[in-house]
Amino acid sequence: MARASTVDATDPAALLARVTALRDELQRADLPLELPSTQQARAERTALLHQLDDYVLPRLASVDAPLLAVVGGSTGAGKSTLVNSVLRRQVSTPGVIRPTTTSPVLIHHPEDARWFTDSRVLPTLARVSGDAATEPQPGTVRLVPSDTLPAGMAMLDTPDIDSVVEANRELAGQLLAAADLWLFVTTAARYADAVPWALLRQAAERGTAVAIVLDRVDRPAMADVRGHLTDMLREQGLETAPVFTIPETEVSADGLIPEKDIERLRSWLTALAGDQRARTIIVHQTLDGALRSLDERTDDVVAAVAAQREQTTGLEQAAFDAYDEAEEGVTAGMKDGTLLRGEVLARWQELVGTGELFKKVEHGVSRLRDRITSAVTGSQRPAEELDEALQTGVAALLQAEAETASAAVVRTWSGSEAGAALLQARPDLRGSSPDLAEQVERLVRDWQGDVLDLVRAEGGDRRTNARVAAYGVNGIGLFLMLVSFAHTGGVLVAPEVAIAGGTTALAQKVLEAIFGDQAVREMAARARTLLQERVQELFAAERDRYATTAKEATVSEAQVRRLQQAAAAVQEVR
Repeated sequence: MARASTVDATDPAALLARVTALRDELQRADLPLELPSTQQARAERTALLHQLDDYVLPRLASVDAPLLAVVGGSTGAGKSTLVNSVLRRQVSTPGVIRPTTTSPVLIHHPEDARWFTDSRVLPTLARVSGDAATEPQPGTVRLVPSDTLPAGMAMLDTPDIDSVVEANRELAGQLLAAADLWLFVTTAARYADAVPWALLRQAAERGTAVAIVLDRVDRPAMADVRGHLTDMLREQGLETAPVFTIPETEVSADGLIPEKDIERLRSWLTALAGDQRARTIIVHQTLDGALRSLDERTDDVVAAVAAQREQTTGLEQAAFDAYDEAEEGVTAGMKDGTLLRGEVLARWQELVGTGELFKKVEHGVSRLRDRITSAVTGSQRPAEELDEALQTGVAALLQAEAETASAAVVRTWSGSEAGAALLQARPDLRGSSPDLAEQVERLVRDWQGDVLDLVRAEGGDRRTNARVAAYGVNGIGLFLMLVSFAHTGGVLVAPEVAIAGGTTALAQKVLEAIFGDQAVREMAARARTLLQERVQELFAAERDRYATTAKEATVSEAQVRRLQQAAAAVQEVR
């Protein structure tokens, strides 16, 4: 039982509208990354867009337009000679230099000119006119009117499907997908080649109407060669394709195959052109096949787009996770005593000592004022060294966490197909920003300025200001920074714990004597917050180098959903 025609069984306007919507969504739903796993889908998407633009949409919009027979085949098969011989005039340039046909030639009856002079079919190719001697122009199709070709049919001579020039091969494939009828030309020596049979299998799968011209066949071997070719066609589901054989012969002085050898093919084409019903059957067969093929081909593109989105979305999340963890690392380092060890402890001991001085804290800060004031305000070098040590410790913590986050992102991305592709395109992302160290140093200096501003703001009244002045703003600022990192959490070794405890306890006692215990707690918390805010800003900038790159390569979820819906809508109306 014959399959019902989609075009006959469906509202043409509704079908055209939904296929147009699908085409628009395919255009929008790009695959930004050239990945091995999506390479085939990228090629399929391009082929789909070409076939929709070149054939399906214009044919749906004008089912009664002339039938387009595309003449295609391998290098040296004699396509141009065949076309010229059918028309009995030189319209396409044959020759021995390959490739010969580098831009397509479309031959039509003068009465059918209106169907081809605009961009109804092959909209990406500009129209040119002129005789066969005209120099071919890339990106064009040459229109040739001919009274010999009956109205109702046009022929398109195309570049070789196996041309040594990649652009010619791609164009040939595009033009074959625009055919109502593929007139495949091959020779006795080339008919079993792999490239044409890959395209013939594709034509069979998509329901494209095909006719075969077996050219240059030795007359004694004609029956055997034709029989073998017919068997191969049957194996590929093309048993209904008509086969025309043309014997090896001498062309005439004007380069044409003798009339008697081309007569059967010319008669068939003429009869087809004059038979509206036969043309309609071929048009519907090919159009229905193209529409049926949309389902699986579009599904492949949808799957590839969704897979690429999933990969790139995961890459973006990896950047957020890594730098969130880095922020947590900085926060932990501010609280666990890490910043009060090593060089900071040594410089503190030089500045005000430990041991006996710490014991005297319990007897009151006032008895220590002279010694501390002298240490902070009267001897600048120890105070400066403590400030530098603290600055260096904070900077080292920030930079270490930033570098760790960058390394984590690179490690995750390198294990992903999409991530590896992005890193290859952006080698600067294989590490932190080149000026990260300078940014960190500037951040710490700016934060130290924030702390001094806190001290000045809190010491606003006359009495408190006098107490601050006794120690100096810089000295009190140092104490506040130390208190901000006051909580130890097991990182320090035993002797260091005692010294660190004395350090922060002494600094806190001095600050409480000046500002009061509640104000000191609030100032310390505010100092930590200010540092965290600056760190968040820095890490966000580092993170966004990765996250923005991944986001720019990510197809939106809405695009994936719209493409799925557009594909489903076409399936429903069919």
